[in-house]
Amino acid sequence: MIESSGVPHTEVDLIVANGQSVDFSYLVQNGDRIAVYPTFESFDVAPEQRLRPTPLRDPKFVVDVHLGKLAAYLRMLGFDATYGRSLTDAQLAQISRGEHRILLTRDRGLLKHGVITHGYWVRETNSRRQIAEVMHRFSLARAIRPFTRCMACNGVLEPVSKEQARSLIPGRLIERYDEFHRCEQCGRIYWKGSHYGHMSRWISELASESTGTHYPR
Repeated sequence: MIESSGVPHTEVDLIVANGQSVDFSYLVQNGDRIAVYPTFESFDVAPEQRLRPTPLRDPKFVVDVHLGKLAAYLRMLGFDATYGRSLTDAQLAQISRGEHRILLTRDRGLLKHGVITHGYWVRETNSRRQIAEVMHRFSLARAIRPFTRCMACNGVLEPVSKEQARSLIPGRLIERYDEFHRCEQCGRIYWKGSHYGHMSRWISELASESTGTHYPR
């Protein structure tokens, strides 16, 4: 019945029949009150939805020029985050609308642009607190895919052999490590250096804390 109304099942995140969450197998009865919801951008409906193990939402972001460190942290966690120091407010708004990206900004006025449909005013000023705030606001803990994107350009990282990496990094490093990844977009090489353990622990703590931190709306 949902698809006969023109809504693809892949765009449905929650179905509520008579106040109860149901899946696609529910048989509609006369007098039923049914509500159908798309993917949620602002909160996690996983405890309520019965359609699939995890929500459909795959959040993408565009970050304003004042939030460069936040953009880098989002990329480190595996989220698609567009950022550019020269992007104007108009360009940010168009990118948000055209690419269906959530606009993150410290400028509340920017969110008043009529073309923007998904945006969030970041309250915190410290970059590490900002990433915790955004993770909590959009329920991102389960969607983290650490070290899969380039922190510099947002490109996807792909594994490369030691021989492929040999000509691109100093010789002393190539002998110390065996696992390398290269950004498919800018060619930057990544490896699990001395900072990897510290970053991994911080990411684990961040994921745990993000489910219990409250930020006022």
